Amino acid sequence: MANQVGLPAALSEYIREFSLREDEVLRRLRETTAELPAGTAMQVMPEEGQLLTLLAGLTPAKRILEIGTFTGYSTLCLARALAPGGQLVTCDITDRWASIGADYWAKAGVEGRIDLRVGDAADTLKAILAEEGPGTFDFVFIDADKQGYPHYYEMALTLLGDRGLIVVDNTLFFGKVVDPEAQDVDTAGIRAFNKLVHDDPRVEMSLVPMADGITLIRKKSPTGE
Repeated sequence: MANQVGLPAALSEYIREFSLREDEVLRRLRETTAELPAGTAMQVMPEEGQLLTLLAGLTPAKRILEIGTFTGYSTLCLARALAPGGQLVTCDITDRWASIGADYWAKAGVEGRIDLRVGDAADTLKAILAEEGPGTFDFVFIDADKQGYPHYYEMALTLLGDRGLIVVDNTLFFGKVVDPEAQDVDTAGIRAFNKLVHDDPRVEMSLVPMADGITLIRKKSPTGE
């Protein structure tokens, strides 16, 4: 059985040249984010953002929930994929970084589709559930504090409609998931999340070795189909 092939720089550049369709607004937001401390490490790769747009459009998503906004690159990618009249709810612990993205959301003409909720994500999700009830979202993207992933996953499943899609970032966590010396709370959170999802009969899933690891999760219908 063939293993995942590591990509040399030349091949990565080729894929970016013939796959990525990043426009000027996204590119400028990415470049602005890269100037921040750890900005490049914390932002999704542009190829991943493009994949998010594709997946959300295939759903098709009328309601999207994003857990973890940062500077809003993925927010912009997802907002562009919304079905007509749709809305994206994005939540972050602070609006410090999201305020950077807001300028670019406006330039892209999608700011009216985005509802930014600021505060602890666990509290925000609990409030959304109380306000709107279960099963009200078609698509969820999780890219927040890693130790919170197991809880965010359970809340996302509750908030997700039947056959809805969850996409989770950083599920290989810089390769630390296989390093026995890595015992920090974030790596432990990713390991716990990966096991939880793998063993969960409520969903179909696949961990894709792209970027820093992307897990795709589809919620099964009540009949198990």
